[in-house]
Amino acid sequence: MDAPPQTVGGEPAGAPDDGPSIARRLFDLALPVIGLNVLNVLSLAVDTAMCGRLPNRDAALEALGFATQVVFLLMVAMMGLVVGTVATVSRAHGAGDDQRVNHVLRQSSMFTVLVALGVAVLGNLGAPWVLRALGASEGTLALALDYLRPLLTFTVFYYLNMLYAAVLRSVGNTRLPFLIALGFNALNVLFNYGLILGNFGLPSLGVQGAAIGTVMAQGCGVLAMVLMLRRGAVRGLRLKLRPTALDGALARTFFRVGAPAALDMIILNASFASIVGMLGRIDPAAVAAHGIGLRIQALAFVPGLSVSQATGAMVGNALGAHDVPQARSVVRASIVLCTALMSTLALLIILGAPEIVGIFDVPRDTALMDFSVTWMELLGYGMPIVGVHIAFVGMLRGAGATNTSLYINLFGTILQVPLSWALGFPLGLGAWGVWAGFPLSFLLKAALGFAAYRRERWATAGSGV
Repeated sequence: MDAPPQTVGGEPAGAPDDGPSIARRLFDLALPVIGLNVLNVLSLAVDTAMCGRLPNRDAALEALGFATQVVFLLMVAMMGLVVGTVATVSRAHGAGDDQRVNHVLRQSSMFTVLVALGVAVLGNLGAPWVLRALGASEGTLALALDYLRPLLTFTVFYYLNMLYAAVLRSVGNTRLPFLIALGFNALNVLFNYGLILGNFGLPSLGVQGAAIGTVMAQGCGVLAMVLMLRRGAVRGLRLKLRPTALDGALARTFFRVGAPAALDMIILNASFASIVGMLGRIDPAAVAAHGIGLRIQALAFVPGLSVSQATGAMVGNALGAHDVPQARSVVRASIVLCTALMSTLALLIILGAPEIVGIFDVPRDTALMDFSVTWMELLGYGMPIVGVHIAFVGMLRGAGATNTSLYINLFGTILQVPLSWALGFPLGLGAWGVWAGFPLSFLLKAALGFAAYRRERWATAGSGV
């Protein structure tokens, strides 16, 4: 009996591919990911918008600005595991090896729980030190910790949601995680509305209520996802909950592919942290504006990053089926799609910056409004080149060439941090100069990504995955 044909993105491997068909498949895979990522970002935006209506609004927003940096650091350890899992699952799926896909699913679930436990302990111990290093005052630190403690303690819910969405994306199913996220984000709005502001007869817990509501909603999402995977709702996937021996060889693969991605995330967060530290020495209102801006930035980057994630899955599927030409076609389609989406959003942000900031109930003719609008405009000007960069990031991660992605980000950050400092302080441009160094650094990152694409070493970098 002939073996069933391998498929990549729903098409037989090796079948003729034209640009539009690949672009269409990429868009179809990315669309639910866009929805999923928008919902994830909105959970943070909901926190900010509701905390902006508290009596201690300015202090709460400043605390969230600092706490957001620690929340991003939470992603570092998990980012490595997710990237390693995606590279491994997508190649196994491209090769038609369902047994290995399920083995990786089970093992990565156990690794995720272990990583989450470590982050919960170390994060709670280290959060005060990190916040002080970022320049938070003692009053702000107390509010920031009220928000961080629940998130750190129950970070396993956040991590498992990330993991299962990534696994499903790797096998071409992005609709199920989107639908589940739609449900638990609706719960997040209800829980936060009650616990932040004291509605529905619940206590008004302020910023702490924002974290508790988010954790409760994330837990509901994980429960729904586990039930679906246990019942075999996705063809070829079935999650076994009974613990088994950890696979040392797979752990080494995760580390080899994922560690550079985790370091990549550390470097990116270091650049963000450096910006917060510089802004804290300019004006506390600039820190609060940065916190608002990060939420807008996260939303604005969602379409491009979602295409990048879909690119990683499709590149991994193609390379798993030994179809390098198709992988190249996916990358070219990704560059066009990412750049077009990011450029369109950039125009909307530049033209509507004051109205966007107003969503967070920031009064006009205040320093907070002025700083926030400045950050929005700089963000918009840099978004098209960011689109090019993140398309190449998707290519490199899907191929398992995470060391190359690490080097690109490292060189870009080596440029960005001193550039932000020089523009902000010696040249006297203040917060504008500090922020301007960030989009400028992406010019170098995009150029280095293009050079990596042309050399094509990425096509064989993950052959051992």
